[in-house]
Amino acid sequence: MSYRNFCAVLVTASISLLIVACEPRVKVEAPDKPIVINLNVKIEHEVRVRVEKDLDQALSSNPALF
Repeated sequence: MSYRNFCAVLVTASISLLIVACEPRVKVEAPDKPIVINLNVKIEHEVRVRVEKDLDQALSSNPALF
């Protein structure tokens, strides 16, 4: 092996080691403490039924409709 080939192999090996060593990694692990989510939610539901005057009169005069 000539000196030039040896240097080329050495440079190639060095570059490949540097590329592998600098590889970005993401480490995923569970947290130490449990995750707490506080939700202060106030749900108000209002149903409003508006009956027309004619229908209201019909219901009051004839309660057997329903």
